[in-house]
Amino acid sequence: AITPAVILMLSYIGYVLVRCLRNPAMGPPMTEADRTEGFANRWQALKAIVVPGLIAVLVLGSIYGGVASVTEAAAMGVFGVLLAVVARGEFSLRTMHESLGQTLITCGMIIWIGIGAAALVGVYNLMGGNRFISGMIMGLDVAPIVIILVMMAILLVLGMFLDWIGVAMLTLPIFVPIVEQLGYSPIWFGILFAVNMQVSFLSPPFGPAAFYLKGVAPPEVSLKDIFVSLLPFIALQLCVLFALLFWPDMAMWLV
Repeated sequence: AITPAVILMLSYIGYVLVRCLRNPAMGPPMTEADRTEGFANRWQALKAIVVPGLIAVLVLGSIYGGVASVTEAAAMGVFGVLLAVVARGEFSLRTMHESLGQTLITCGMIIWIGIGAAALVGVYNLMGGNRFISGMIMGLDVAPIVIILVMMAILLVLGMFLDWIGVAMLTLPIFVPIVEQLGYSPIWFGILFAVNMQVSFLSPPFGPAAFYLKGVAPPEVSLKDIFVSLLPFIALQLCVLFALLFWPDMAMWLV
C-alpha cells in the first residue's frame, strides 16, 4: 500500500499548492518576525517529535524486523512512553489514572464491537448467509468489477456511520471469500478497503478527522466550514480509489 499512500500524499500537496497559487491569501508568506524566530521555533518543534519518532521506530521496527509480536511491540511502546514521561518530569498518578481510563474506554469499545460483529457474522454463517450471498452474487450476469464497485459503495455508506473496525468485522468475512471466488487478490481488496476507510475519516456526518480539527480550530471556524473544505480531499481520495480499481498494478507492483 506504499504506492497508494504516496499518490494520496502527492494529490493533497498538489491540491494545496494549486489553491495557494490561485489565491495567495490562503498561504501567505512568512513575516519578518516569523523569519527571525523561525529557526528557534523549528528547533523546538523538531525536539518535540524526536521521542515520539523514536518510539514509533521502536514499535514498528520490532514488528517488521520480526523481533517482537504485535502485542510485545505494543508493550515496548508503552514502556518507552513511560520512560519519556518520567524523563520529562511530567509523570504523576493522576496522569497515569487518566491514561489508563482512556485506554480502557477505547479498548472496551473495540472489544464490544468485536463481540457484536463476531456474533452477527457467526449467526449469519450458521444460517447459511455466506453461501446464499456468495451464490447470489456469483450468479449475477454482470462483470466482476461491477460487484467490486457495489462492495465499495456499501463500504462508503457504512463508513459514514460506523468506526472502521466495526466495518471491517462486519464486511470482510463476507466480502473476502467472494473476492477470491471472483479471481481477485485479497491483498488488492485490502488496499481498496484501506483507501475506502480513509474517505470515512473525512465524510459527514461522523467523520472523526473533522471533529478532531474542530477541537483545535479557532471558535469562528464552524463544523460546516470544515466539512465543506474537506470535500475536495474526499474527491481526491475517491479518484485514487477508482484508479486502484481499474489499474490494480498501481497497488500490486511490489507484491
